[in-house]
Amino acid sequence: MPKMKTHRGAAKRFSKTGSGKIKRNHAYTSHLFVSKSPKRKRQLRHSTTMAAGDVKRIKQMITYL
Repeated sequence: MPKMKTHRGAAKRFSKTGSGKIKRNHAYTSHLFVSKSPKRKRQLRHSTTMAAGDVKRIKQMITYL
């Protein structure tokens, strides 16, 4: 069985925390800021953890990170 390759697109978007959780950034942060409130823009800056249903699939994609 050959080694699994890291999915490079996923590696650029997700990272693992020290406890093994998957960290991601929010969407909707690149343009059209006029219609978004300052509070919403501020909250979108911070990263968050992946939803439980997606974690298994993402962990397979970024196996060695």
